[in-house]
Amino acid sequence: MRGRILKKIMDAVNLLSQPTGTTISSLCEHLDIGIRQAHRVIETLELEWGFVIDKDKSNLDGKVRYYLDKEFCKRLFDMKVPDLNLSMSEIIALHFLKSHTGIYQGTDIETHIESAFAKLNIFVPEGLADKLEKVKSLLVDNKKLVKDYSAKDKIIDNITSAIMQQKTCIVDYHSFSDDQIKKLNIDPLAFYEWNGGLYLFVRLTGHDDIRLLAVERIKNMSATRDSYEYPDDFDPDALLDGAFGLIYDDPISVKIKFSAGQARYIEERQWAKDQKIEKQKDGSIILSMNTSGWFEVKKWLLSYGTDAELLAPADKRKELKKEAKQLAELYK
Repeated sequence: MRGRILKKIMDAVNLLSQPTGTTISSLCEHLDIGIRQAHRVIETLELEWGFVIDKDKSNLDGKVRYYLDKEFCKRLFDMKVPDLNLSMSEIIALHFLKSHTGIYQGTDIETHIESAFAKLNIFVPEGLADKLEKVKSLLVDNKKLVKDYSAKDKIIDNITSAIMQQKTCIVDYHSFSDDQIKKLNIDPLAFYEWNGGLYLFVRLTGHDDIRLLAVERIKNMSATRDSYEYPDDFDPDALLDGAFGLIYDDPISVKIKFSAGQARYIEERQWAKDQKIEKQKDGSIILSMNTSGWFEVKKWLLSYGTDAELLAPADKRKELKKEAKQLAELYK
């Protein structure tokens, strides 16, 4: 994951800081990466991090050696670490966030989170860090539905690198809809965490289709040499804002009547950006909203049983009526 990438970057800096510098083969050996990735690490340090890297051919072995520019090193190591004047509210907020990172359990990122907080604890009064562990009790983090990504570190790491460098990728993806492993050419755009799962926004290479892939279903992944342009009109927040759940699909306008017993629970939440609630004399309510993803809306409606009645649209009402008959047949 990102933590692993940062570790490789820092390991690369250590190798480049040696008086004799380092070679591509040495980078490959120490970072456990391929030749192409080693060159990308150097490019990332130069273009993204602003490091000044020189190279020349060694008289000893004839190999090209890379090393940090001496003047740049002097400026780099003269830097001072600023005092962190963290307020009590900021410290509590950080520990609160730390207690809700269940999706990273068992991965390298969890190790780096712990390491980062160990360093932050230097800047807080002695003994305060232990007391702040009580912050965890403020909100229980239910890990029951969190998916296990401990075996997906390398894939997530490579996808992150591909996103940063805007490289087209080839992935083997397990499609549950037809239970097939499909080889897809994708332009990875952004990760998205939802309900204990990690998902990836991608554009099918050469098409305008934006899709969501479940990261745990990506079996293999390799970056190509081809670069892609990040789509200017891609706005994940806008896409998800219009989706009822995880799946964004064709927009749909629904009108649902909820019983008086469920009305207060429905009223206390915002179900869609564009919604309207009408109170009825018997205490029930009618929720009207524009959203997307009928599949998600349908599952949600069925979870309320007889406490929710779909009034419109008529075709979806017929669909639910048919399903209700099948359900009754199942439990007769």
